[in-house]
Amino acid sequence: MKKLFFITIIGFASGIGGAWFYDIQLSNKSSEGELSQIPVINTNVGSPDNLSNTFTENVNGIIEESETKAQLSSTMLRPADFIQASKISTKSVVYIKTLSQNQYGSSWMDWFFGGGVGRSISSGSGVIYSHEGYIVTNNHVVNDADNIEVMLGKKVYEASLVGADPSTDLAVLKVETSGIPAIKIGSSKEVEVGEWVLAVGNPFNLTSTVTAGIVSAKGRELNITKSIFPIESFIQTDAAINPGNSGGALINLEGELIGINTAILSKTGSYAGYGFAVPSDIVKKVVDDLIAYGEVQKAFFGAEVMDIDSEIAKKLETDDYSGVVVRYVQEDGAASKIGVKKGDIILKINNEPINSRSQFEENLSYRSPGDKINVVYKRNQKIISNSVTLTNREGTTDFLKKEIYTSRSLGADLEKVSKVERNLLSIDHGVRIVKVRQGLISQMDIEEGFIITYINKVAIKDPETLTDILTKIRGRVYLEGVNKRGGKEYYRYYF
Repeated sequence: MKKLFFITIIGFASGIGGAWFYDIQLSNKSSEGELSQIPVINTNVGSPDNLSNTFTENVNGIIEESETKAQLSSTMLRPADFIQASKISTKSVVYIKTLSQNQYGSSWMDWFFGGGVGRSISSGSGVIYSHEGYIVTNNHVVNDADNIEVMLGKKVYEASLVGADPSTDLAVLKVETSGIPAIKIGSSKEVEVGEWVLAVGNPFNLTSTVTAGIVSAKGRELNITKSIFPIESFIQTDAAINPGNSGGALINLEGELIGINTAILSKTGSYAGYGFAVPSDIVKKVVDDLIAYGEVQKAFFGAEVMDIDSEIAKKLETDDYSGVVVRYVQEDGAASKIGVKKGDIILKINNEPINSRSQFEENLSYRSPGDKINVVYKRNQKIISNSVTLTNREGTTDFLKKEIYTSRSLGADLEKVSKVERNLLSIDHGVRIVKVRQGLISQMDIEEGFIITYINKVAIKDPETLTDILTKIRGRVYLEGVNKRGGKEYYRYYF
């Protein structure tokens, strides 16, 4: 009887122990979906206190591991990141509407009646750069606009054009108000390919639209900027960008501006996969210069470079594709003064590797005339390091202010061609037609950007000379010049 009772007690105890063990295993298995490791309770203990301490340590281990995983997941995509970044940035992105008076008509009757005038309305986006009312947008959004309106929320402001830079397709507007919400400027240098970004703007007049994507590439050169000295080193993104997004913000998940949306790659004119933004580090330099001086204080190295591809590498008899090759050296320019020659390969600027033309131009875009940089270049397998002082467009280190001469009699804005451009175009002098209005120049059908070098073999060296000759000349007129593409053209007229 006692033996039976003893067996019963052992069976009962075994059942209790088995249930306890099963419960522990079930609890551990339920944690496998969240934890990569299952904590093991140390059974080599000598007292209930040790068991309690060991259990507490393992529970704390579970909690710490869970917290670590939570921290890791915070670096991954979370809706909260998009929501917070959108809240921060949308209040700093504005809607821009422009009104332009366009002249049309090209028949002989326009010489007598001045042609016709039409009105066109267009729109885009802008980003509040400072609390004092400065707004950055694309140059092509406001170019040729006679009237500019900025809508912030439900308020509409008249805006004035502070300055524009066609080489980066950026422009700065000013509205007469203060305390408006300026965006925080981030560093585009720190942006990584694969990083999540948001595009904020007003596509198709749909205000305050936010789209998401990643940075697909950096340093893209598209040859779309209509300037003789373009700076193209775009951030490429697959965040949806459409007409109306131009001038809007590309932001990171902190809500910081890392670029100004500028262009899309499309055969239809609408989003087809990729958009391009001017990096914020370039934006900051351009905008600060436009506010302070009315134009960008662009620094010139005094040489043009190009990428090294297989064809160039073959000509250079090298298997090394690093660096950029010098294709043109300006006479008496900064580069020539330190001995740089055509065919040299530039490897570094201030110890930063240079492997593309866009990298070279972007690096220089942060500089100002008078800045000194260290250049490492290679010639015939020999490495050379030199310090060079960058200059302005006239070959000096002074800060320059853009001088535009407005001729009412010609109906045009005019400017002298800089020394850097004259050397590049192989001309000794010339006057550029900056903007054409209704008047004699429009009747002569001369495009904006055209450089007039001679009229009836008389050298045109300044806007005053051009205006004086064209307003007084009679009879046959023979005009020589250079078009926007650098080609020489000739016109004949009879006044």
